[in-house]
Amino acid sequence: MKRRWLIPLGALAALAFPATAAAHAGGDAVFTLANGTSGNRVLAFARAHDGTLAPAGSVSTGGAGTGVTAKTQGSLVLSPDGRRLYAVNGGSGTIAVFAVHGTHLRRLAVVPSGGAGPASVTAGHGRVYVVNAAALNVVGFRVTGRGLRRIPGGSVPLASGDAGPAQVSLNPAGTALAVTNTASNTIDTVTLRRDGAIRRLHSFASAGATPFGFAFTRDGVLVISDAHQAPTSAATSYRIGHTGALRLLSGPVSANQLAACWVAIAGRIAYTANAGSGTISAFRVDGRGRLHLRGVAANPGSTSTPLDESVTPGGGYLDVLTSGLHSITSYRIGSGGGLTPVGSVGGLPASDESVASS
Repeated sequence: MKRRWLIPLGALAALAFPATAAAHAGGDAVFTLANGTSGNRVLAFARAHDGTLAPAGSVSTGGAGTGVTAKTQGSLVLSPDGRRLYAVNGGSGTIAVFAVHGTHLRRLAVVPSGGAGPASVTAGHGRVYVVNAAALNVVGFRVTGRGLRRIPGGSVPLASGDAGPAQVSLNPAGTALAVTNTASNTIDTVTLRRDGAIRRLHSFASAGATPFGFAFTRDGVLVISDAHQAPTSAATSYRIGHTGALRLLSGPVSANQLAACWVAIAGRIAYTANAGSGTISAFRVDGRGRLHLRGVAANPGSTSTPLDESVTPGGGYLDVLTSGLHSITSYRIGSGGGLTPVGSVGGLPASDESVASS
Protein backbone atom coordinates (compact mmCIF):
# COMPACT_ATOMS: atom_id res chain seq x y z
CA MET A 1 0.00 0.00 0.00
CA LYS A 2 1.29 3.44 -0.87
CA ARG A 3 1.79 6.02 1.85
CA ARG A 4 1.32 9.69 1.11
CA TRP A 5 2.19 12.77 3.10
CA LEU A 6 -0.04 15.57 1.85
CA ILE A 7 1.34 19.09 2.01
CA PRO A 8 -1.39 21.72 1.44
CA LEU A 9 -0.17 24.40 -0.92
CA GLY A 10 -0.76 27.01 1.74
CA ALA A 11 1.56 25.11 4.05
CA LEU A 12 4.54 25.51 1.71
CA ALA A 13 5.24 28.83 3.36
CA ALA A 14 5.70 27.00 6.64
CA LEU A 15 8.46 24.97 5.00
CA ALA A 16 10.30 28.07 3.81
CA PHE A 17 13.49 29.44 5.34
CA PRO A 18 15.36 32.61 4.26
CA ALA A 19 18.52 30.99 2.92
CA THR A 20 18.52 27.31 3.87
CA ALA A 21 16.30 24.28 3.85
CA ALA A 22 15.72 22.67 7.23
CA ALA A 23 18.36 20.18 8.28
CA HIS A 24 17.37 16.53 8.64
CA ALA A 25 19.63 14.07 10.38
CA GLY A 26 20.94 11.29 8.14
CA GLY A 27 19.32 9.60 5.14
CA ASP A 28 19.22 10.43 1.45
CA ALA A 29 17.59 13.53 0.03
CA VAL A 30 15.33 14.32 -2.92
CA PHE A 31 14.96 17.83 -4.33
CA THR A 32 12.46 19.42 -6.70
CA LEU A 33 11.96 22.89 -8.15
CA ALA A 34 8.77 24.85 -7.35
CA ASN A 35 9.33 27.12 -10.40
CA GLY A 36 7.15 29.97 -9.11
CA THR A 37 7.09 33.31 -10.93
CA SER A 38 6.95 35.37 -7.72
CA GLY A 39 9.94 33.56 -6.23
CA ASN A 40 11.45 30.24 -7.22
CA ARG A 41 12.26 27.67 -4.51
CA VAL A 42 13.88 24.26 -4.11
CA LEU A 43 11.83 21.86 -1.99
CA ALA A 44 13.73 19.20 -0.04
CA PHE A 45 12.58 15.77 1.14
CA ALA A 46 14.31 13.23 3.35
CA ARG A 47 14.28 9.52 2.58
CA ALA A 48 13.72 7.12 5.47
CA HIS A 49 15.31 3.66 5.65
CA ASP A 50 12.19 2.11 4.09
CA GLY A 51 12.44 4.46 1.09
CA THR A 52 9.53 6.72 1.98
CA LEU A 53 9.88 10.50 1.72
CA ALA A 54 9.05 13.26 4.20
CA PRO A 55 9.19 17.07 3.80
CA ALA A 56 12.45 18.67 4.99
CA GLY A 57 11.98 22.34 4.12
CA SER A 58 12.60 24.65 1.19
CA VAL A 59 15.01 27.37 0.13
CA SER A 60 14.78 30.35 -2.21
CA THR A 61 16.74 30.19 -5.46
CA GLY A 62 17.11 33.97 -5.48
CA GLY A 63 15.31 34.22 -8.80
CA ALA A 64 12.04 33.62 -10.63
CA GLY A 65 10.67 30.54 -12.34
CA THR A 66 8.39 30.38 -15.35
CA GLY A 67 5.21 29.34 -13.54
CA VAL A 68 4.57 26.40 -15.85
CA THR A 69 6.04 22.92 -16.06
CA ALA A 70 8.50 23.22 -18.93
CA LYS A 71 9.09 20.67 -21.67
CA THR A 72 12.63 20.07 -20.45
CA GLN A 73 14.71 17.64 -18.42
CA GLY A 74 17.43 18.67 -15.96
CA SER A 75 16.37 22.10 -14.72
CA LEU A 76 17.66 20.95 -11.32
CA VAL A 77 20.77 18.75 -10.98
CA LEU A 78 23.23 17.55 -8.38
CA SER A 79 26.96 17.40 -8.97
CA PRO A 80 28.31 13.83 -9.26
CA ASP A 81 29.71 13.98 -5.71
CA GLY A 82 26.39 15.28 -4.37
CA ARG A 83 27.95 18.35 -2.75
CA ARG A 84 26.46 20.99 -5.05
CA LEU A 85 22.96 21.54 -6.41
CA TYR A 86 22.26 23.72 -9.45
CA ALA A 87 18.84 25.14 -10.32
CA VAL A 88 17.76 27.27 -13.27
CA ASN A 89 15.66 30.38 -12.80
CA GLY A 90 13.90 30.33 -16.16
CA GLY A 91 12.06 33.59 -15.51
CA SER A 92 15.10 35.64 -14.52
CA GLY A 93 17.92 34.18 -16.62
CA THR A 94 20.08 32.93 -13.75
CA ILE A 95 21.47 29.78 -12.16
CA ALA A 96 21.29 29.24 -8.39
CA VAL A 97 24.18 27.37 -6.75
CA PHE A 98 23.74 25.54 -3.45
CA ALA A 99 26.08 23.69 -1.11
CA VAL A 100 24.45 20.40 -0.03
CA HIS A 101 24.68 18.53 3.24
CA GLY A 102 21.96 15.90 3.46
CA THR A 103 18.72 17.81 2.97
CA HIS A 104 20.34 21.03 4.18
CA LEU A 105 20.93 23.57 1.38
CA ARG A 106 23.00 26.74 1.63
CA ARG A 107 22.76 29.13 -1.29
CA LEU A 108 26.24 30.14 -2.44
CA ALA A 109 25.55 32.25 -5.50
CA VAL A 110 23.09 33.30 -8.17
CA VAL A 111 24.86 33.86 -11.50
CA PRO A 112 23.66 35.02 -14.94
CA SER A 113 23.10 32.04 -17.25
CA GLY A 114 24.58 33.82 -20.26
CA GLY A 115 21.25 34.03 -22.10
CA ALA A 116 17.49 34.23 -21.74
CA GLY A 117 15.37 31.29 -20.65
CA PRO A 118 17.81 28.83 -19.03
CA ALA A 119 16.09 25.46 -19.40
CA SER A 120 18.48 22.66 -18.47
CA VAL A 121 21.78 22.40 -16.62
CA THR A 122 24.43 19.71 -16.26
CA ALA A 123 27.42 19.29 -13.94
CA GLY A 124 30.59 17.20 -13.86
CA HIS A 125 34.39 17.29 -14.01
CA GLY A 126 34.45 20.61 -12.15
CA ARG A 127 32.30 22.30 -14.79
CA VAL A 128 28.67 23.30 -15.30
CA TYR A 129 26.89 23.90 -18.62
CA VAL A 130 23.45 25.37 -19.29
CA VAL A 131 21.30 25.53 -22.40
CA ASN A 132 19.35 28.77 -22.75
CA ALA A 133 16.12 28.04 -24.60
CA ALA A 134 15.27 31.62 -25.57
CA ALA A 135 18.83 32.60 -26.48
CA LEU A 136 19.47 29.24 -28.21
CA ASN A 137 22.97 28.86 -26.84
CA VAL A 138 25.08 26.69 -24.54
CA VAL A 139 27.21 28.38 -21.87
CA GLY A 140 29.90 26.79 -19.70
CA PHE A 141 31.17 27.62 -16.21
CA ARG A 142 34.01 26.49 -14.00
CA VAL A 143 33.06 25.48 -10.45
CA THR A 144 34.66 27.68 -7.77
CA GLY A 145 34.55 27.71 -3.99
CA ARG A 146 31.97 30.49 -4.05
CA GLY A 147 29.90 29.45 -7.04
CA LEU A 148 30.58 29.55 -10.79
CA ARG A 149 32.86 31.45 -13.16
CA ARG A 150 32.37 31.69 -16.94
CA ILE A 151 34.82 29.60 -18.98
CA PRO A 152 36.64 31.71 -21.61
CA GLY A 153 35.56 30.32 -24.97
CA GLY A 154 32.94 28.27 -23.19
CA SER A 155 29.81 29.40 -25.04
CA VAL A 156 28.40 28.50 -28.43
CA PRO A 157 25.13 29.21 -30.30
CA LEU A 158 23.04 26.22 -31.26
CA ALA A 159 23.06 25.26 -34.92
CA SER A 160 21.00 27.24 -37.39
CA GLY A 161 17.50 25.80 -37.42
CA ASP A 162 17.72 24.26 -33.96
CA ALA A 163 14.61 24.96 -31.91
CA GLY A 164 13.06 23.84 -28.65
CA PRO A 165 16.12 22.71 -26.68
CA ALA A 166 14.93 20.25 -24.04
CA GLN A 167 18.09 19.09 -22.29
CA VAL A 168 21.86 19.47 -22.10
CA SER A 169 24.07 16.85 -20.46
CA LEU A 170 27.76 16.10 -20.14
CA ASN A 171 28.98 12.64 -21.13
CA PRO A 172 30.67 10.51 -18.43
CA ALA A 173 34.16 11.17 -19.83
CA GLY A 174 33.60 14.94 -19.69
CA THR A 175 34.67 15.32 -23.31
CA ALA A 176 31.34 16.20 -24.95
CA LEU A 177 27.86 17.55 -24.40
CA ALA A 178 24.60 16.44 -25.98
CA VAL A 179 21.60 18.73 -26.57
CA THR A 180 18.17 17.55 -27.72
CA ASN A 181 15.94 19.92 -29.72
CA THR A 182 12.31 18.86 -29.78
CA ALA A 183 10.92 21.42 -32.23
CA SER A 184 13.61 20.95 -34.90
CA ASN A 185 13.97 17.18 -34.40
CA THR A 186 17.74 17.50 -34.03
CA ILE A 187 20.46 16.36 -31.65
CA ASP A 188 23.55 18.48 -31.13
CA THR A 189 26.92 17.31 -29.86
CA VAL A 190 29.44 19.77 -28.44
CA THR A 191 33.04 18.63 -28.15
CA LEU A 192 35.09 20.19 -25.35
CA ARG A 193 38.70 21.12 -24.76
CA ARG A 194 40.53 19.99 -21.63
CA ASP A 195 39.83 23.32 -19.94
CA GLY A 196 36.11 23.02 -20.68
CA ALA A 197 36.08 25.50 -23.56
CA ILE A 198 33.99 24.69 -26.62
CA ARG A 199 35.81 22.96 -29.45
CA ARG A 200 32.97 22.51 -31.93
CA LEU A 201 29.20 22.01 -32.17
CA HIS A 202 27.73 19.47 -34.59
CA SER A 203 24.04 19.06 -35.40
CA PHE A 204 22.39 15.81 -36.51
CA ALA A 205 18.92 14.80 -37.57
CA SER A 206 17.33 12.61 -34.93
CA ALA A 207 16.64 9.00 -35.90
CA GLY A 208 13.39 9.21 -33.94
CA ALA A 209 10.62 11.79 -33.79
CA THR A 210 10.87 14.56 -31.17
CA PRO A 211 14.04 13.76 -29.21
CA PHE A 212 13.36 14.88 -25.64
CA GLY A 213 14.95 13.64 -22.42
CA PHE A 214 18.04 11.47 -22.24
CA ALA A 215 20.67 9.94 -20.03
CA PHE A 216 24.08 8.33 -20.43
CA THR A 217 25.06 4.87 -19.23
CA ARG A 218 28.32 4.69 -17.30
CA ASP A 219 30.18 3.64 -20.45
CA GLY A 220 28.82 6.51 -22.53
CA VAL A 221 25.80 5.06 -24.35
CA LEU A 222 23.32 7.87 -24.96
CA VAL A 223 19.65 6.83 -24.56
CA ILE A 224 17.14 9.38 -25.87
CA SER A 225 13.34 9.32 -25.72
CA ASP A 226 11.44 9.82 -28.99
CA ALA A 227 8.31 11.46 -27.61
CA HIS A 228 6.18 11.57 -30.77
CA GLN A 229 7.41 8.55 -32.71
CA ALA A 230 4.41 7.00 -34.50
CA PRO A 231 2.34 5.01 -33.80
CA THR A 232 3.71 5.01 -30.25
CA SER A 233 6.68 6.74 -28.67
CA ALA A 234 10.08 5.11 -28.52
CA ALA A 235 13.68 5.27 -27.38
CA THR A 236 16.91 5.35 -29.39
CA SER A 237 20.53 4.77 -28.42
CA TYR A 238 23.65 6.47 -29.77
CA ARG A 239 27.34 6.92 -29.06
CA ILE A 240 29.29 10.17 -29.41
CA GLY A 241 32.66 9.74 -31.12
CA HIS A 242 35.79 11.69 -30.18
CA THR A 243 35.19 14.08 -33.11
CA GLY A 244 31.58 14.66 -32.04
CA ALA A 245 30.07 12.32 -34.62
CA LEU A 246 26.80 10.79 -33.44
CA ARG A 247 26.58 7.06 -34.21
CA LEU A 248 23.21 5.29 -34.12
CA LEU A 249 23.33 2.06 -32.10
CA SER A 250 19.66 1.05 -32.10
CA GLY A 251 16.17 2.33 -32.57
CA PRO A 252 13.81 3.86 -32.55
CA VAL A 253 12.63 0.97 -30.34
CA SER A 254 8.91 1.31 -29.67
CA ALA A 255 7.79 1.67 -26.06
CA ASN A 256 4.20 0.74 -27.03
CA GLN A 257 3.23 3.74 -24.89
CA LEU A 258 2.49 7.41 -25.56
CA ALA A 259 4.71 10.47 -25.02
CA ALA A 260 7.87 8.87 -23.65
CA CYS A 261 9.61 12.05 -22.58
CA TRP A 262 11.93 11.83 -19.56
CA VAL A 263 14.73 9.26 -19.19
CA ALA A 264 16.66 7.88 -16.21
CA ILE A 265 19.19 5.04 -16.15
CA ALA A 266 20.03 2.56 -13.42
CA GLY A 267 22.92 0.30 -14.47
CA ARG A 268 21.87 -1.28 -17.76
CA ILE A 269 18.15 -0.39 -17.45
CA ALA A 270 16.76 2.80 -19.00
CA TYR A 271 13.38 4.03 -17.78
CA THR A 272 11.17 6.29 -19.87
CA ALA A 273 8.37 8.31 -18.24
CA ASN A 274 5.44 8.00 -20.65
CA ALA A 275 3.40 11.14 -19.99
CA GLY A 276 0.68 10.25 -22.48
CA SER A 277 0.03 6.79 -21.04
CA GLY A 278 0.71 7.41 -17.34
CA THR A 279 3.29 4.62 -17.28
CA ILE A 280 7.02 3.99 -16.91
CA SER A 281 8.71 1.67 -19.41
CA ALA A 282 11.96 -0.22 -18.95
CA PHE A 283 14.54 -0.89 -21.67
CA ARG A 284 17.60 -3.10 -21.25
CA VAL A 285 20.82 -1.66 -22.70
CA ASP A 286 23.00 -4.54 -23.88
CA GLY A 287 26.79 -4.66 -24.13
CA ARG A 288 26.69 -3.13 -27.61
CA GLY A 289 24.47 -0.27 -26.49
CA ARG A 290 21.35 -1.64 -28.17
CA LEU A 291 17.94 -1.24 -26.55
CA HIS A 292 15.51 -4.06 -25.75
CA LEU A 293 12.04 -3.24 -24.42
CA ARG A 294 11.22 -5.10 -21.22
CA GLY A 295 7.73 -3.63 -20.92
CA VAL A 296 5.87 -1.42 -18.46
CA ALA A 297 7.77 -1.33 -15.17
CA ALA A 298 5.26 0.82 -13.29
CA ASN A 299 1.79 2.27 -13.75
CA PRO A 300 1.27 5.27 -11.45
CA GLY A 301 -2.40 5.48 -12.46
CA SER A 302 -4.73 7.03 -14.99
CA THR A 303 -4.94 10.34 -13.10
CA SER A 304 -1.19 10.88 -13.05
CA THR A 305 1.31 12.03 -15.63
CA PRO A 306 4.88 10.89 -14.93
CA LEU A 307 7.34 13.66 -15.70
CA ASP A 308 10.99 14.01 -14.71
CA GLU A 309 12.81 11.05 -13.13
CA SER A 310 15.95 10.57 -11.06
CA VAL A 311 17.87 7.48 -9.95
CA THR A 312 19.79 7.52 -6.68
CA PRO A 313 23.58 7.23 -7.10
CA GLY A 314 23.61 3.67 -5.77
CA GLY A 315 20.79 2.65 -8.10
CA GLY A 316 18.45 1.69 -5.27
CA TYR A 317 15.53 4.02 -6.00
CA LEU A 318 13.80 5.72 -8.91
CA ASP A 319 12.05 8.98 -7.96
CA VAL A 320 9.34 10.17 -10.36
CA LEU A 321 7.65 13.57 -10.43
CA THR A 322 3.98 13.15 -11.32
CA SER A 323 1.69 15.86 -12.61
CA GLY A 324 -2.02 15.57 -11.84
CA LEU A 325 -1.21 14.10 -8.44
CA HIS A 326 1.39 16.87 -7.86
CA SER A 327 3.63 14.38 -6.12
CA ILE A 328 6.93 12.54 -6.11
CA THR A 329 6.60 8.78 -6.09
CA SER A 330 9.56 6.60 -5.09
CA TYR A 331 10.14 3.10 -6.44
CA ARG A 332 12.58 0.52 -5.15
CA ILE A 333 14.61 -0.87 -8.07
CA GLY A 334 14.92 -4.65 -8.07
CA SER A 335 17.89 -6.67 -9.24
CA GLY A 336 16.29 -7.17 -12.67
CA GLY A 337 15.15 -3.58 -13.00
CA GLY A 338 11.62 -4.14 -11.68
CA LEU A 339 10.00 -1.28 -9.78
CA THR A 340 8.16 -1.53 -6.47
CA PRO A 341 6.37 1.61 -5.18
CA VAL A 342 7.36 2.50 -1.63
CA GLY A 343 5.49 5.78 -1.12
CA SER A 344 4.56 9.20 -2.39
CA VAL A 345 4.76 12.73 -1.09
CA GLY A 346 2.16 15.10 -2.46
CA GLY A 347 0.85 18.64 -2.40
CA LEU A 348 3.52 20.06 -4.74
CA PRO A 349 2.87 23.28 -6.69
CA ALA A 350 1.28 22.84 -10.11
CA SER A 351 4.30 24.58 -11.66
CA ASP A 352 6.73 22.15 -10.06
CA GLU A 353 9.37 20.61 -12.33
CA SER A 354 12.46 18.42 -12.22
CA VAL A 355 13.67 16.04 -9.52
CA ALA A 356 17.19 15.25 -8.26
CA SER A 357 18.07 12.40 -5.90
CA SER A 358 21.10 11.95 -3.68
